Amino acid sequence: MPASFDRVARIYRALEYCAFGRTLERARFDLLPSLQSCRDILVLGEGDGRCLAQLLRVAPAARVHVVEGSAAMIALARARVPSEDRPRARFDRADIRQLTLAPASYDAVVTMFVLDCLSDSEVEQLVRTTQRSLRPGARWLFADFAMPERGWPRLMARLITGGLYAFFRWQAGVAVRALPASEAILAAAGWRTVEAREYHGRLIRTVVLQHDG
Repeated sequence: MPASFDRVARIYRALEYCAFGRTLERARFDLLPSLQSCRDILVLGEGDGRCLAQLLRVAPAARVHVVEGSAAMIALARARVPSEDRPRARFDRADIRQLTLAPASYDAVVTMFVLDCLSDSEVEQLVRTTQRSLRPGARWLFADFAMPERGWPRLMARLITGGLYAFFRWQAGVAVRALPASEAILAAAGWRTVEAREYHGRLIRTVVLQHDG
């Protein structure tokens, strides 16, 4: 059974601020300008619409296709889109692990704090499926929690992510218990890093990747 964030949708922003302040918003927003010239953007697992509203401002000529599994999150996201931008935003409620996408339809894909809900094999499948829908030279904007290599930062990251997984397993039915190797999986699929930023003691990473194939 897929995870459902309906139960936490209305309190998600407050929970996020209590745990991380505005750090997750910075992680979502800081590299959005790298997509400003894109025309067709696929957003997987948007959440409550804060990133979408900012993306529509940053990329004023883009059409944005949002695929989100939570009806409550979609309702919040729709409400955050300014009326003048609504014709450019399309919403589909679907499990991102079961996507059917037309080939060569997008020049960018955005995954913000969503791949951490998947296993390694599910991320691999998602990358294969999504990659077929992208045009040559497409970009992938990715933000998520990360596991530092060693020392105190790694210990803290294990404690924090362990607590987050426990909470969202309880409230949303998230099945995985550890971060997938999403960046390594993307690299193995031919994506190269263009720009990266780290936050909160390297616990959080935002990365712009490009595929030249």
